[in-house]
Amino acid sequence: MTPGPPPESPGPDLSTGDHRAAQSRAATVPGPVQAAASDPLPWYPVSDATDTQLTRDTYDRLQAELEDLTTRGRVEIAALIESARALGDLKENGDYHAAKDSQGKMESRIRQLERMLKSATIVEGGGTGDGKVGTGSVVTLRYEGDDEDETTDYFVGSIEERQGDLTVVSPGSPLGQAVLGHAVGDTVEYAAPGGSLRVVIVKIGA
Repeated sequence: MTPGPPPESPGPDLSTGDHRAAQSRAATVPGPVQAAASDPLPWYPVSDATDTQLTRDTYDRLQAELEDLTTRGRVEIAALIESARALGDLKENGDYHAAKDSQGKMESRIRQLERMLKSATIVEGGGTGDGKVGTGSVVTLRYEGDDEDETTDYFVGSIEERQGDLTVVSPGSPLGQAVLGHAVGDTVEYAAPGGSLRVVIVKIGA
């Protein structure tokens, strides 16, 4: 009997916020994003819906969005579906399928908001105010061994609090837990799928 191909190793666990481990294994381990050995994998934003920390302003904004979707949103989608039904021949009815697709996306967002708001913790935004990393901080990090100018900015908080195009690191992720409460100049270590990694906190902003 000819032996079959060896089983594939699991891809990098991007939910931990560990782009360095994913980058080092990109050439040999299949992951959700294909990249050449020299191309870094993107750091996927992490939003931990089971332990979401939100500022009061964001919580109120999401609560208002949920209320709007479950009232006006559902009424409008239902009206669009009915109008499309009236055109007949649902199998070839592009308007009907577009409306149903919009309805599915809206209901998915509603479920996401309900889960998030149910478990959310209200926190003060803009960092801790004492020069240490907190929820809402924008932190500049340099991985140990990198050149002085090789730094990356991250936003520590929920993806719903994201500022511009900054990469989001959840406070509950290994990296998020490692940097919280630390100041500029501190070196912290956190567990990653490929082993422990050390980062230096270069700058803290809000």
